[in-house]
Amino acid sequence: MAVKIKLKRLGNIRNPKYRIVVADARTKRDGKAIEEIGLYHPKEEPSRIEVNSERAKHWLSVGAQPTGPVKTLLLRTGIWQEFKGLPAPQNPLKVAEPRDKEAEEAAFQAVLKELVLPGDEAKGKGKKADKKADKAEKAEKAEKAEKAEKAEKSEKAEEKTAEAAEKSEGEA
Repeated sequence: MAVKIKLKRLGNIRNPKYRIVVADARTKRDGKAIEEIGLYHPKEEPSRIEVNSERAKHWLSVGAQPTGPVKTLLLRTGIWQEFKGLPAPQNPLKVAEPRDKEAEEAAFQAVLKELVLPGDEAKGKGKKADKKADKAEKAEKAEKAEKAEKAEKSEKAEEKTAEAAEKSEGEA
């Protein structure tokens, strides 16, 4: 059986992602694979190429033939040179910088604070947000009114106790 190392296409239209697979030469491009040995995402910056070099060397040693694009990927990663006993490639692969999630989150929060001012949370977000803002305002007004009523009642109660105290002092 003729075995090839080829690319199996995944992903969406205009956003291809490939798996590097070992498959029978007669299978379809996206058909059943014997083994998946890596992946290739050409649209990422820099392109993401991951190959299990141990398995790739094994399949090359037992006679699997890489297709043109896969051979190029193996050359870029240096696996082909190791297998053939040639010197390593001159230009190493670009590696994406590790992302600092905490710094990104802090920057996002800072921008969010600039865009949304206190009291402006609901403005310009639609009818539902306006209704929620109206309900919140009504609730605040109701709370203020309740507090004012309680304050008036407590003042009246204090006045009555003060009057009662004056009367009791006057009787004594």
